[in-house]
Amino acid sequence: MTIHSTAIIGKNVKIGVNCKIGPYCVIKDDVEIGDNTIIEPYVHVGRYTTIGKNCRIYMGANIGDEPQDHSFKPGVISFTEIGDNTVIREYVTIHRPPVEGLKTIIGSHVLLMAFVHVAHDVVIGDKVTIANHTALTGHVQVEPMAVISGYCMIHQFCRIGSLAMVTAGARIRQDVPPYCLLGENDYIYGPNIIGMRRAGFSQELRMDIRKAIKTYFFQDLNKSVALELILSGEHSPEVNHFVDFIKSSKRGIMPGRAKYVEEVEI
Repeated sequence: MTIHSTAIIGKNVKIGVNCKIGPYCVIKDDVEIGDNTIIEPYVHVGRYTTIGKNCRIYMGANIGDEPQDHSFKPGVISFTEIGDNTVIREYVTIHRPPVEGLKTIIGSHVLLMAFVHVAHDVVIGDKVTIANHTALTGHVQVEPMAVISGYCMIHQFCRIGSLAMVTAGARIRQDVPPYCLLGENDYIYGPNIIGMRRAGFSQELRMDIRKAIKTYFFQDLNKSVALELILSGEHSPEVNHFVDFIKSSKRGIMPGRAKYVEEVEI
């Protein structure tokens, strides 16, 4: 374990083996840092934060600080949890909740690029990538393996489904279902084919998911009828997840593009 002489370490801080804490870092009280985690210079880690093993937090990040919420009262005990093998780049901000006992959660193997903002009560699943300058407002949920491009704005309480891909500069005001590609002008264009291939989905499974997405978004059907039609035949657990995600939506679903673009090969 290496702690630079200029770093300030609070009370009740647990630091794992082989950790490195750089110059001018501030680690507040009641923080836990897992083994082999590297914290670069000028990082601020707020109270009640847990950071997993093998993480790397780059210069200027502010992790687990008090939320930007009018309801927050000093002295409230709430938490920030970061999983293993997660990378947090320069000047990322992550805030804990304003309500006693609640958590902001970042999963394992997550990459948050520079200047990403993660607000209070956000939950980010494993293997998520979020690019530069994107802002997740309060209570946003991002399911595992989703990819969110840079400069996106995501409204409170919205959800991004598993293996969804969101284009740069998107304004997310409703939910993006699993396996979908949200393209320019903030429309669903079809399935995230590249993401599914990289995840190892078979061609048969990709076709099953594509059929479900096409039925729901691009066949000019009543949405309830479309969901019934999707479930009427044989289908995969992934298609079940697609349907369940839509049925459980509270903010509604981002709209599909007027015309479906067929892919030559899926």
